[in-house]
Amino acid sequence: MPQSGIDQTGPGYVLKRLTHRVHAALEHHLPEQRLFLKSETTTRFVRLRPLTQAVALAGGSMLIAWAIVATAIIAMDGLTSSDMAQVERQQTEFEGRLTALSADRDLRAEEAISAQDRFNLALAEVSAMQGRLLTSEEARKELETGIEVIQDTLRRVMDERDIARTEVVALESTLRSETGTTRTAEATARDAADTIAVITDTLAGTAAERDAMAGAALAAQQTIDEVEAEKRAILAKNDLIFARLEEAVTVSMEPLDKMFSSAGLSTEALLDSVKRGYSGQGGPLGPFVLSTSNAALSPDEVRANGILTGLDRMNLYRIAAEKTPFAMPVTAAFRFTSGFGFRRDPKGAGSRMHEGTDFAGSSGTAIFATGDGVVVHAGWDSGYGRSVEIQHEFGILTRYAHLSQIRVSVGDRVSRGDRIGDMGSSGRSTGTHLHYEVRIGGRAVNPMTFIKAGSNVF
Repeated sequence: MPQSGIDQTGPGYVLKRLTHRVHAALEHHLPEQRLFLKSETTTRFVRLRPLTQAVALAGGSMLIAWAIVATAIIAMDGLTSSDMAQVERQQTEFEGRLTALSADRDLRAEEAISAQDRFNLALAEVSAMQGRLLTSEEARKELETGIEVIQDTLRRVMDERDIARTEVVALESTLRSETGTTRTAEATARDAADTIAVITDTLAGTAAERDAMAGAALAAQQTIDEVEAEKRAILAKNDLIFARLEEAVTVSMEPLDKMFSSAGLSTEALLDSVKRGYSGQGGPLGPFVLSTSNAALSPDEVRANGILTGLDRMNLYRIAAEKTPFAMPVTAAFRFTSGFGFRRDPKGAGSRMHEGTDFAGSSGTAIFATGDGVVVHAGWDSGYGRSVEIQHEFGILTRYAHLSQIRVSVGDRVSRGDRIGDMGSSGRSTGTHLHYEVRIGGRAVNPMTFIKAGSNVF
């Protein structure tokens, strides 16, 4: 029954009833407690009602929770600082390795250019030597022809001298038979004297001409010996030049053979494919032939053709390397977060095959094409998010996924190093990174095989 004289509609009355109900509700869990305080003269007690106990418990719980959270924040801050220092240290080491790889790549490129320059210089010198050799060969043939002419003339003059001597003997015999002596009348004697004088002058001229011819033949023989010695020196120098050129071609070819073999590609199949695409003939790397007849090639011509064949093979290698994805898709600072093969799915879907390599970096990092090719896909692709696919030669396809922005369109022809998009976290991704795949004939292969093989040359 409500008490008379109390305002049952006022705020105080309502608050009091509400407080009473709260105490009644808490009474089952927090019964009223009394705290006795005793002094020397008096004894007092303090009533701890259920609501007071609930407020005290709530305040204590909040204080304990605040202490736990503060302790956790301090511990996490310490751990984060340690992790950041370790990440920065790893990043510094990785940037150092990248710098060393870049320097090694530049050194290999400079060595290839230097070898090409040395070959061009040596080839020019070989051509000049071949020209001098042909000139000396023609001079030797002309000298041999002149010597033969001189020898024929000398034989003819000697024959004429012998004939003249025979005629003198015959004339003397005729005079002796007709007159009994070689002495005749004054006119006969004068004619005989004139005839003998003419014959004597002819014989003297013939002897002088013979001596001159013999001197010319001796000088020609000396010239022939000098030409032969020069020819032997030129051949020895040519042999040394050919040996150096063959060595340069071999040294330059080994890194290219190793690069394609390391990537698991058939070098002969690649070169045959390039030949079919670049089938024009002629130019400075054609077969080296000096003779216009069908005679067999000389050893020097065979060696020169071997060198030119090696250079043509190097050129085919160069074309194949430009069309094969051997480069890195990311050149800025990044971190490898997941490799090729089976791994635990980051989204909690168990163990699954990861068909590419993940490069983690900052959002907007430039993504580059790793080889020449044609863009066959540029857009959204389910779990890959924004992705780009490039079809290269030899049945090779590369995929760049989780991009934040795409900078190419389907049908675009791109070259190695062209920017095709920006790093992001689109699609099924846990953070900003690039998912990079390499496929041969539709089958996924480890992209690091191509990247490591290319690092030995580029």
